[in-house]
Order: sequence, then C-alpha cells, then structure tokens
Amino acid sequence: MRILVTNDDGIHAPGLATLEGIAKSLSDDVWVVAPESDQSGVSHSLSLNDPLRLREVSEKRFAVKGTPSDCVIMGVRHILKDHGPDLVLSGVNRGQNVAEDVTYSGTIAAAMEGTILNVRSIALSQAYGAGGRGAIKWGCAAAHGPAVVRKILETGIEPGIIVNVNFPDCEPEEVQGVAVAAQGFRNQALLAIDARQDGRGNPYFWLAFNKARFEPGHGTDLKAIAENRISVTPLRLDLTDEPTLTRFALAFED
Repeated sequence: MRILVTNDDGIHAPGLATLEGIAKSLSDDVWVVAPESDQSGVSHSLSLNDPLRLREVSEKRFAVKGTPSDCVIMGVRHILKDHGPDLVLSGVNRGQNVAEDVTYSGTIAAAMEGTILNVRSIALSQAYGAGGRGAIKWGCAAAHGPAVVRKILETGIEPGIIVNVNFPDCEPEEVQGVAVAAQGFRNQALLAIDARQDGRGNPYFWLAFNKARFEPGHGTDLKAIAENRISVTPLRLDLTDEPTLTRFALAFED
C-alpha cells in the first residue's frame, strides 16, 4: 500500500512526525507532501494566483509553498503521477477538528481533496486541553492511530466519503474506547470578539470563545472527546440536503 501523508500545520510539525510513524506501521511505502509553513484554518483553498514552489526535504519528503489541498494535488498528480497513492492520511492535527471545525480545517480539506481525486482519505487530529499546545499528548494518537486506521480500511471507505478521526486529550491507557459519532455543533453564543489596541493606539481584534459550561450533544464527536473516547466520523463530499431538495422541488412545481 502506497500512503501519501500530509497536514496543515507544516512540514516541521510534530503531528506530522506522529502521522509518519502511524503510516510506517501500515506500509513501507510512505511519501510526505506537506505545506512549507502553517496553513491552519485555510479550509479547502487552492493557490490559483501564486505559483507552487516544491522543495525536496529528504527522500520521499517534500514541502510545498501552498495549501494542504495544493499538497495533495501535487502529491497525486505530480510527484506520484506514475504510481498514485492508495491512501491519503492527513494530520495529525495540533488540536481537535470536531463540530463546525470541519468547515475551516485544512487537515479535513486535504482529506477531501484526496477523496475528490478518488483516493481513500482519513483525517486525524489530536485534542489538547488546559495545558495548551505545549502539552499535547501525541502519544495518544501514536499508540491508537495504527489500529484505528486499520479497522477503517478493513471496514471500507465508500467513494465520496472522508473519515474524520479525533483522539482525546489523555494518555493512551486512559482512552475509553472508540465512538462512531455524528458531527456535533457548539453553542455559537460563546463566540466572541476580543478587541485590543497596539502600541500606537490602533485597534486590532482576535476571534475567541468565551469559557462557559457547554454540554455537547449525545452521540456527537464533541461528546466522544469529552468522555476520553476516540471519535470516528464519516463525512460526505455531497453536501446536498435531500429532504430540503424534495421540499423545494415540490414548491417550484407550482
């Protein structure tokens, strides 16, 4: 099995090294094509107005001055064009990608691009808590990642489906199992604008979330992570809402 590994945190991110380890436990044919710099939050954007600069970092490892989606396209259609990958693994992201995160995440977008190019694709992310980015428990993803990916591949990924995997903020031995979960939804009332001023008195702003008690919905990825379970969520490329499609079709028949 030929595996293409990518991410959105950049070629030097510790999560990418973690994912390389997961991939190499599954195959000895692992290729890495990742962004030259951090591309978190760029979603499914493509570099249409700038050239893509490709740098060979080492054997089978490449950096692209572009987005995660650019990296997958370069990997599938250029670097591996004569023998394409059988699997795209994206991550391991620095922080969870659950609920509405999936619409912003470059990690998820890279897996989407792989799916668009007819390659089975899985996105993996590692949650972290109050300790912040400096205390991420990468060992959780490293320990459980291989078995989770194997089980997903054995079960099968249908065309047009991306699988989103999130590891909880805990040590490997504290994981309480795997939950196949629906995409959750946060309380957007907690979304806030943090207004500040620079040294010259000019205003600038941070997007932030207020800290308040929030009860995640039952059966969701948010609930799974809160309970120290690994969440596995299948996502569809086809965003069509069938009930509304039918309702609108009937309305426009008049």
